[in-house]
Amino acid sequence: MKQALVDDTEDVSLDFGNEEELAFRKAKIRHPLATFFHLFFRVSAIVTYVCCDWFSRSFVGCFVTVLLLLSFDFWSVKMSPNSVAATEAEARIFWLGLIICPVIWIVFFFSTLFSLKLKWLALVVAGISLQAANLYGYILCKMGGESDISKVTASFLSQTVFQTVGAEA
Repeated sequence: MKQALVDDTEDVSLDFGNEEELAFRKAKIRHPLATFFHLFFRVSAIVTYVCCDWFSRSFVGCFVTVLLLLSFDFWSVKMSPNSVAATEAEARIFWLGLIICPVIWIVFFFSTLFSLKLKWLALVVAGISLQAANLYGYILCKMGGESDISKVTASFLSQTVFQTVGAEA
């Protein structure tokens, strides 16, 4: 009788994946400096644009400061094939920052356009251009190259044209 109990309590190894890999992916932030600067330059450019009239009356100074901050952001976060992979938290922070900031600049565009502050419109358009170029570049990297995004774009445009033609007929 005791023999049956010993067999039932035998340790069984369950394979839920590589424990080291799971622990690595669950780690909070493995690249704190890159994560900080990715958000710092983007948020600093937005805050500088919003608070520019409080700090300085010089349009040129504000324009140059915002463009420099956006340029620093453009070059601060680079992908390297030899670097350690990003964690889920870092990837989420990266993509949210990459998507939300251009949306904020688009809101600034409409705000500036409707308030007729045309000299600030040039700065907002430059901000949108730099942020959109950064987003476009990382989407290309994520999708694996320019040929894939061209196919996706061509497919989308052809579907849109056929749907529009089909709806009119």
